[in-house]
Amino acid sequence: MTQLSKEDILKNNNTHDPNSITALSLNHKALTSLSCLGDFKNLERLDLSFNSLTSLKGLESCFNLKWLSVQKNKLQNLKGIEALTNLTVLNAGTNKLKSIDEVKNLVKLRALILNDNEIASISGLDPLKDLNTLVLSRNPIRKMGNSLAKLKSIAKVSLSNCQLEAIDPSIKACTELEQLRLAHNDIKTIPAELAYNKKLQILDLGNNVISKWSDLEVLSSLHNLKNFNLLGNPIAEKVKLLKKIKKLVPDLQIFNAKRMDQLNRTQTDKKNGDAAFNAVDDSNLLKKKSKADGQTFMNSDAVPENTKYMDSEEHFGKIEVNKSRELAKGGDCVDATSNKFEKRNVDQMKKKHRMSEARQARGRELVAGLDDARNEMKQQKKRKEKHAEKEVEIQDADKGTEKISKRKARKADIDVIDDNETPFAELFIDDAQENMKSNEGKGKGDKVPGNIDSLSALVT
Repeated sequence: MTQLSKEDILKNNNTHDPNSITALSLNHKALTSLSCLGDFKNLERLDLSFNSLTSLKGLESCFNLKWLSVQKNKLQNLKGIEALTNLTVLNAGTNKLKSIDEVKNLVKLRALILNDNEIASISGLDPLKDLNTLVLSRNPIRKMGNSLAKLKSIAKVSLSNCQLEAIDPSIKACTELEQLRLAHNDIKTIPAELAYNKKLQILDLGNNVISKWSDLEVLSSLHNLKNFNLLGNPIAEKVKLLKKIKKLVPDLQIFNAKRMDQLNRTQTDKKNGDAAFNAVDDSNLLKKKSKADGQTFMNSDAVPENTKYMDSEEHFGKIEVNKSRELAKGGDCVDATSNKFEKRNVDQMKKKHRMSEARQARGRELVAGLDDARNEMKQQKKRKEKHAEKEVEIQDADKGTEKISKRKARKADIDVIDDNETPFAELFIDDAQENMKSNEGKGKGDKVPGNIDSLSALVT
């Protein structure tokens, strides 16, 4: 394929002056060289993602760059960016980088995204005093060391899917830290030093090997914690975990990727369900006992052999008539004592039968009451869900945002932890595309400002 030339870029942007272009999107161009960019000295934003670059040499002349994406190339190092001292955002994710030494000169850098590389250690970050966001997920990093100790402005750190064995105590120096994502590692304990990170709002420790109750005690110091994940840890299997977390972090909103109000409803429903199950069991026992009592009456010696059923007082009366007829036919003389004994047996059977019917009636009333209670609970749940949905729509309207779908709203509420860096990468790409479009059709003398403020959602 023919390599992209300077002339092609000028033609595509409807201009003859390379200095009039401040933003370029050159993704998916099969680029292997950057020689075509030598004259674009006023570039502030450049998207080179999804190409075949093995080197960044050729970018030296683009010293005004503030925003650069070279993700999904074939880079083994970042040589060529040392002179880009105005960079505030660098995305070099999904390459073959083994180190990040070249970034130490980028003193204005605020967001550094290096996920899915081959970086084994963190170094060279000390000069980056303004660094706010660091993404190193899916790299073979075993130790954090004190690499973050001097990053006083760091607020978002993602080291998920690495090979970390511990959270270094030096993390306490990151007093501005708000998000810490360390899922899918080999972390065994939560250090007490984490208590110094008072501003922490999101803590993802899912799929590690944390097992001790004592590790959770530090959470009581994190008063701003809103989202906490422990799924996939041995401790997550403990029955009383939710109760413990609620006690330690009473203001927590999301736990193990579920809203706390949902977890509370589930817990309440489970309790009510267990109570209903036990009540139904009691009712079934009553029925069985009643049936057993009836069977006992049927097998009693006091009941004549020719009597096959007894379900009302009328049947008991028939028993007496039949017995009298049989006695008359046989010509037997029944004395007063015998008649009195038989009458007493019949009275006892009637009494037992009435008690059995009363127990069955109470059982039926209990089951009916439980059914009504279940239906009422379902109706209340539906009303609460409907009310919550209306509140989401009202809040969105007040903020002047576009109305989003319920599915996206739920995903935003749950805040799926570290979903391939969605909070970082998508913002990064979408912001670039928007600015690239705004640059189309600009002629000589028309410059698109490098609106770094639009990245505030990403880097602040």
